[in-house]
Amino acid sequence: MHDVIISGGGPTGMMLAAELRLHGVDVLVLERDAVPSPAVRSLGLHARSIEILDQRGLLDRFLEHGTRYPAGVGRFAGIDTPAPADLDTEHAYVLGIPQPVTDRLLAERAAELGAEIRRGTEVTEFAQGDEGVEVELADGTRLRSRWLVGCDGGRSLTRRRLDIGFPGEPATTEWLLGEVRVTMPADEIAAISDEVRRTHRGFGIGPAGDGLSRAVVPAASVAEDRTVPPTLEEFRAQLLAYAGTDFGVHSPRSLTRFSDATRLAERYRVDRVLIAGDAAHVHPPLGGQGLNLGIQDAFNLGWKLAAEVDGRAPAGLLDSYFTERHPVAESVLTLTRAQSELLLPEPGPLAVRRLLTELMDFDDVSRLLAERVTSIGIRYDLGDGPALLGRRLRDIRLSDGRLYDRMHDGRGLLLDRTGALSAGRWTDRVDLLADADAELDAPAVLLRPDGHVAWIGDDQHDLDDRLPAWFGAPQSTA
Repeated sequence: MHDVIISGGGPTGMMLAAELRLHGVDVLVLERDAVPSPAVRSLGLHARSIEILDQRGLLDRFLEHGTRYPAGVGRFAGIDTPAPADLDTEHAYVLGIPQPVTDRLLAERAAELGAEIRRGTEVTEFAQGDEGVEVELADGTRLRSRWLVGCDGGRSLTRRRLDIGFPGEPATTEWLLGEVRVTMPADEIAAISDEVRRTHRGFGIGPAGDGLSRAVVPAASVAEDRTVPPTLEEFRAQLLAYAGTDFGVHSPRSLTRFSDATRLAERYRVDRVLIAGDAAHVHPPLGGQGLNLGIQDAFNLGWKLAAEVDGRAPAGLLDSYFTERHPVAESVLTLTRAQSELLLPEPGPLAVRRLLTELMDFDDVSRLLAERVTSIGIRYDLGDGPALLGRRLRDIRLSDGRLYDRMHDGRGLLLDRTGALSAGRWTDRVDLLADADAELDAPAVLLRPDGHVAWIGDDQHDLDDRLPAWFGAPQSTA
């Protein structure tokens, strides 16, 4: 029997597998597709996701394959305004990196840590009991695990079998997305694209690297089954309808569809089965938050589920995955709904867009939107206390390095500037870093494995009272 089976080997599933393996959890990832998809459905990573990679020692791998775009930070509804100065992060840029590369790097990480990955293996059914979950595969094979996590996309079988409500709005608009080769010269393409985008903000075409162009164009209608990719002929017809030319597109590397469907699961857990990523929330790709949201779901869930598997999770820890991440998803859906409205060509949305453009000249407005889009402004509700409580701590400077270099193992961390505190009988789960010169505006902080601040203070008794809430009962003194 496995500890955890993950259905779905996309970025959410692979990030979750890696996080679980940091804690020694036996993980099996089942991915329906025999080979990774070449489709580039996401183009980049926002600041919080970049921080997460940095916290786990992965960022250099991604930087090798990506491009930093400082001007893209917090860009909202395509409005061109300067990025706010002095954001609370060391990574105030968008990392442009195609999703297939992100998928590959996360899968390599999960495999390095010992996760078992089976491709071309589809989950078709499951049943759970008091001790675990039985998973049935398309070939009739049955597997057992203690827990199952559905990271199986917007049409999640896991969510549907659990009968979890998925309220929201169905698709009313669809776009076609393609990575293709073109015959038209680049300067002509740019001139036509700029002209068309003045009246059709859902249109765009530009270079995608490797001699390819990336083009997006509204579809003629909403497809009944959006899992069926568009044909090249359909793609050409829509380009011609909107731009008056098909740009000579040929030899597509990928053709896909996406829509403005917006839905949010009512629950993220039913007994021993959980959902994460697109299985829990779907929305238009405006703002580029979808993949980032899934990675951050996995980062929140991994250490909590690992503690549950290990038998050390305090009461309510695993359920805090939902209470913390569901409001974040609600916020993202609000942002994407707003951006969808702002991109409409009608007089009302155009007027609101002009007004918002003026408001974004104010630093407080642009900063608020940037913190929302990049997720660095998230504050989990951990009760009353200083403003830093519940927020993630940026990568601060230490006397002999930096904070995120000390977080690669996914353990809790007590950062103490007083020199008088101890992790006590939680040293098997919490590291102590005593550093009087740390650039920290507090005497000491307790960081959860995901880097969020769980306690602030200088009193050992108060700390001892707080440690069990996140790290369970102390180890025995015997």
